[in-house]
Amino acid sequence: MRCALVVLCLGGLNLQALAQEGQKSLSFGVVPQQSASRLAEEWGPLLAEISRRSGVALVLKTAPSIPVFEERLAKAEYDLAYMNPYHYVVFHQSVGYQAFAKEQDRRIKGILVVRKDSSYRKPADLAGKTVVFPAPAAFAASILPQAEFGRLKIAIDARFVASHDSVYRAVASGLQEAGGGIERTFEALPVEIRNTLRILSETPAYTPHAFAAHPRVPAAIVSKVLAAMASLALDESGRGLLTPLAFKGVVGAQDKEWSDIRALDINLLERYGKQ
Repeated sequence: MRCALVVLCLGGLNLQALAQEGQKSLSFGVVPQQSASRLAEEWGPLLAEISRRSGVALVLKTAPSIPVFEERLAKAEYDLAYMNPYHYVVFHQSVGYQAFAKEQDRRIKGILVVRKDSSYRKPADLAGKTVVFPAPAAFAASILPQAEFGRLKIAIDARFVASHDSVYRAVASGLQEAGGGIERTFEALPVEIRNTLRILSETPAYTPHAFAAHPRVPAAIVSKVLAAMASLALDESGRGLLTPLAFKGVVGAQDKEWSDIRALDINLLERYGKQ
């Protein structure tokens, strides 16, 4: 799928009818950890159901790469967005995005993956090797593993590709020695790819990705969306829509929960600082 915008009209949901009732559709940006086609497959039905339960028409938007997603966040192109914890800290400060939810029972940590049949057993074995990452500012998949290499004084050749899926496929196919990712996207891989890989190491854990709203979105609308998201884990149909994303559920969250990220004092995206 080449289009970066997916209009949701699944499961009997009629966005035009919602609009006629006075409900303007809201754009819902999702960080492109996977390809646009996979995002549409996994997030499309989920957002359609959230739209149905909340009465708020949501339109899925993504971007061709994580850096482009960052640019669109900086321009406040998304009404609501699912973004990594570092993105949230940056764009809360510079644009005003406000966290309202996060994944249930998840602390995010970076992982390093290698082929299951490789000889690598510890990060030091990768000294001097090429290790691929999704993007420079991909928090858990890029920043945290590279910080661990730095802490351990292990020199690697860091390269960047388009997405988490690109990392996993490159390593699984033998094109690259190792790569960075996160547990959620690793768990959501097609089984035939996941079974060719193993996790070599993990980083410390932090507050996970944020669901955040731009200040232009009324609080009452955000509350409706949150209630619908939280209800998904309570019934079989909702849980079925969460499964492809490897989510147990979605719970409410507050800005202060990302203080652990702020304490890291990372400045990779200083160009998007307070205007």
